[in-house]
Amino acid sequence: MPSFDIVSQVNSMEIENAVNQANKELANRFDFRGSKASIVLEKSEIKLSAEDQFKIAALVDMVMTKLARRSISLKNVEKMPPDVSPLGHARQVIKIKQGLESKVAKEVTTFIRDSKFKVTTAIQGEEVRVNGKSRDELQAVIGALQAKEFPVSLQFVNFRD
Repeated sequence: MPSFDIVSQVNSMEIENAVNQANKELANRFDFRGSKASIVLEKSEIKLSAEDQFKIAALVDMVMTKLARRSISLKNVEKMPPDVSPLGHARQVIKIKQGLESKVAKEVTTFIRDSKFKVTTAIQGEEVRVNGKSRDELQAVIGALQAKEFPVSLQFVNFRD
């Protein structure tokens, strides 16, 4: 029986490359000379710190630009509010969302069910498996999912005949 999986993944090497490019730009920018600004990647979070809120905003813009240039969907990037200390030092975290959350997975399955496709869906952890009798029906499901906007970017993997 033909099937495929719907996932939401971000290439971790591309994230690492984007952070490295942002660090190189940080080292070369004149407005950050002599400042204690930093960009650190820890698992699925990018931690930014700078001396004031304006520099944090510049760092966020720098990192988001590098992520977009590395073909990372900004739907999978969540900016947390900046944390500014009374002395003026600022920190901010940018989270990278990996996998489908259960809420989004339910939204995807209800969309497929409401579209009256002759397929079955099953939520398996952080992915959704879609089974159907024909390959054409599965391709129609993929086309419909690509046309609809979801809160995260979707990828279609493990297409089996």
